[in-house]
Amino acid sequence: MLEAIDYTSDNAAQEFARSLKEIGFAVLKNHPLEKAQVTHLYQQWQGFYSSETKFDYAFNKDRQDGFFSTEKAETAKGASVKDIKEYFHFYPWGQCPENLKADTLTYYQQANQLACTLLTWVEQYTPAHITEKLSEPLSNMIVDSDMTMLRILHYPPFAGTEAKGAIRAAAHEDINLLTILPAATQSGLQVKDKNGHWLDVPAEFGYLIINTGDMLQEACEHYYPSTTHRVVNPTGEATTQSRISMPLFLHARPDVVLSERYTAGSYLKQRLKELGVE
Repeated sequence: MLEAIDYTSDNAAQEFARSLKEIGFAVLKNHPLEKAQVTHLYQQWQGFYSSETKFDYAFNKDRQDGFFSTEKAETAKGASVKDIKEYFHFYPWGQCPENLKADTLTYYQQANQLACTLLTWVEQYTPAHITEKLSEPLSNMIVDSDMTMLRILHYPPFAGTEAKGAIRAAAHEDINLLTILPAATQSGLQVKDKNGHWLDVPAEFGYLIINTGDMLQEACEHYYPSTTHRVVNPTGEATTQSRISMPLFLHARPDVVLSERYTAGSYLKQRLKELGVE
């Protein structure tokens, strides 16, 4: 189990950066995101997924906003079957049901602000020999970015017809800079440590989960590892229940140079192709 860092403590920034350096994940407690707000959004989006109107918001292939059905869901890199999930990509400029837009946008803005703060923590404690090679400061990479995305995930109850070998989210790494994740409505998230062991991530709401994405790993010459994680299938009574999760993916502007190999835009395009959704 990952040990939580107190967001309000004097050494929170240093401990946060250390955790990302060591395992690519960090857990925060006493964070500013409110449980009532997140719970309300989970309930609202559960209603969306229970309605046939979700199909009216089918994703736009070029913009990647909107609803991805279980048939259109991504297949993790290296996996042979699709994940057992459906999801909605929310951007302030993108499509969204009117009855959900205001509350979702408010949360998006607050979570994005928190993500920006956490990125400055990373920047503060990244060694000079790494930062001096960056094309621009980490905190500048997100200025005027309209690519940061809130994904509202729905893992449906099991029907007994799931593909053999499929799980809710196969082992993968995130594409972006940082991912901000409040506790889901069910447990199931696991992270792989350096020894190849899977660790359960705390599911209580008081904990906020943050992980390094591939773009941060690429920009910082792998100083911060983009750690593999997954969502395992439930057992017992939990198989009859939905799981709602709401990660915010902090993205750089597409023109940002991550390395000699990639800009943020070219890297995102490559990864979307690998996931089969581009």
